[in-house]
Amino acid sequence: MTLSRHVPTTEDMRALGEELARLLGPGDLMVLSGPLGAGKTTLVQGLAEGLKVRGPITSPTFVIARVHPSLAGGPALVHADAYRIGGALEVDDLDLDASLEDSVTVVEWGEGLVEGLADDRLEVSIRRGESGEERFVEVRGVGARWNGTGASPDRPRSPI
Repeated sequence: MTLSRHVPTTEDMRALGEELARLLGPGDLMVLSGPLGAGKTTLVQGLAEGLKVRGPITSPTFVIARVHPSLAGGPALVHADAYRIGGALEVDDLDLDASLEDSVTVVEWGEGLVEGLADDRLEVSIRRGESGEERFVEVRGVGARWNGTGASPDRPRSPI
C-alpha cells in the first residue's frame, strides 16, 4: 500500500515524521530517498520527536550512523546515512542488522543498498515541488508488516 502526501512546509515535514512514528516499533526499517536538501533529515527529526528519543537529530553523513536512545522506554532510533557507502559490503560493516530487531532503523540514501536488511520496510521517496520549500512524499509499505497481514500486539496493523 502507498501513502502520498503534499508537504508544503518544513514544519509539515516534521509533523509527517511524527505521524509516521506512531506506526513504527522495534524492528522496523525505513529507507529514505530524495535529492540533497529534499527534507530527509527533517522527516527524521519529526520521527525522533514522535519516538521520544534523545537528540539532536542532524544529518549523519560524516559519521555514517547515530543511535538515539529512547527517553520514554520505547525503541532507540538508529539513523544512518548511506550517501558515502560504496556498496553492500560497506553496509555490512555498519552492523545495522545487529540492532535492527530492537530499534527503529532509518537509512537516508539507502535505496538499492539496505533492502536486504528486512523483508518488511517503509520506502519513503521525497521530491521537491516548484515553490522550493514544498515537497511531495510517497511512503510505500513493503512486506507482510505493511500490507496488513503482519500485525502483532506490539506492532499495530498499518494503515499504509
